[in-house]
Amino acid sequence: MLKIGVLGTGYLGKIHMQVLSELPELFTSIHFFDPDIKAAKEAAARFGIEPCHSLDALIHEVDVVDVVSSTPSHFQCASSAIRNLKHVFIEKPITSTLEESNSLIKLAKEAQVIAQVGHIERFNPAFLAIAPLLDQPKYIEAHRLSQYKGRNNDVSVILDVMIHDIDLILAVTKANVRRVSANGASVLTSHIDIANARIELDNGCVANLTASRVGTESMRKMRFYQKDACYVSDFLNKTAHSYELIRENKENEITKKSLAVPDNNALKQELTSFGEAVLHHTKPTVSLEDGHKALAVAEMIAEKIKLSVFTSQE
Repeated sequence: MLKIGVLGTGYLGKIHMQVLSELPELFTSIHFFDPDIKAAKEAAARFGIEPCHSLDALIHEVDVVDVVSSTPSHFQCASSAIRNLKHVFIEKPITSTLEESNSLIKLAKEAQVIAQVGHIERFNPAFLAIAPLLDQPKYIEAHRLSQYKGRNNDVSVILDVMIHDIDLILAVTKANVRRVSANGASVLTSHIDIANARIELDNGCVANLTASRVGTESMRKMRFYQKDACYVSDFLNKTAHSYELIRENKENEITKKSLAVPDNNALKQELTSFGEAVLHHTKPTVSLEDGHKALAVAEMIAEKIKLSVFTSQE
């Protein structure tokens, strides 16, 4: 049984606190800290929990720390927890820079703590429905679009949402990136708000990703094409379908099937997996190394976009 401390009580932080309160078999008590006094008072009133008065005070009270603060603060919060031998869960992206994520990986190994990154789509039931069927996809297509919500403006759409699809591609293919090309634009914020990237992997697979937070509609879909089949996950509507080529009597026919989607809350399953990894001291589903690899590809995409914008202005 674990005492957990939540850092950050914004939109996502409150959802974390609600889900954690539904897991008493893993987490005996919930503590939290938010330097924003108004946000802290709102969380205290909603959950009936008195806030800790500082980051250090929170770390002192708990066994594990759940970092749901803004991306630029991830490194400071997580490293402080790890140096105090606390296990950590860090919302994606792992950190703002590769240097920071490398430092966290080193710290976690030295401290021998469990650390997991919050790439929640690994636990999305629409992905879990097709995951056992994926076998060396040759082409992957992802669309992650939403209307402007005014949140997470401190990072680009690449780190905000595209990184989910980057992580899934790396997890499914288990391949290294060979080449990246990308384009994007800032529309409503000072960061990239819409982006398209083509990722070529060393096993021959190609992935085409589109992400936008300034769209006119909402969509979160991935399509995996492999020999004689295509599998589609709709993360938003929690559905999954297969399109498979049936070879029979020298005639080819494509059959469409709705796949059984497990009835699970992705965040609850994610936090449960983290708690169990801590209790049993086992490898987490999404390691710091996984988070680092996804961040590395995200940075490659961002650099390609910067280059394309610079070139177009010459």
